[in-house]
Amino acid sequence: MSLSDIHLAVALLLLSTMSIGLIRVAIGPTPSDRLMAAQLLGTSGIGLLLVLIPVIRVPALIDVALVFSLLAAVAIVAFTRRREQEDA
Repeated sequence: MSLSDIHLAVALLLLSTMSIGLIRVAIGPTPSDRLMAAQLLGTSGIGLLLVLIPVIRVPALIDVALVFSLLAAVAIVAFTRRREQEDA
C-alpha cells in the first residue's frame, strides 16, 4: 500500500463524514445541530483538500483550504449574531 493509497483512503473517510454531516444539516433538529454539522462540513472539506494535495499535486488547493477556513469563521460569526437577534 503506497502513501497515495493511504491519502485516498483518508479522503474517502472524510467524504463519508461530510455525507453524514450533510444529512445532519438537512434534518437538524435544532439550529445548533445544523451549525455544528456545517462546521463539520467545513473542517472536513479543508482536511480533504489538504489530504488530496500530495496526490493530485495542485498546490493551489492550499489557498482554497485557507479560504474555506476563513469562510467557516465568518459563518460562525453570522450564526452567532443571528442567534443573538432571535433571543433579544
